[in-house]
Amino acid sequence: MLTTISPMHFVLLSGALFAIGLFGAITKKNAISVLICIELMLNAANINLVAFNKFFTPELLTGQMFAIFVIAIAAAEVGLGLAIIIAIFRNKLSVNLDDFNLMKW
Repeated sequence: MLTTISPMHFVLLSGALFAIGLFGAITKKNAISVLICIELMLNAANINLVAFNKFFTPELLTGQMFAIFVIAIAAAEVGLGLAIIIAIFRNKLSVNLDDFNLMKW
């Protein structure tokens, strides 16, 4: 029994991961959970980049290069986000997003 995986399978997987990440980012109150959900959405984009590269231009490495770029951006985003969350936690003793109203007038 030989099954083939088409680009549509990767698109469906990526769409499902992105939807789960988007749902979590919108509904979660914990700031760290929101960061994790954003990472999930970025990884969904990476799956698409690598899959499209594999199926449509396998001789080039553009999909992998863009995926590495996205991973670097995600690492920077997590580092900066965690630094902000730790700084706010030291002042407010909470990571609940409802408690963060520093930018409001």
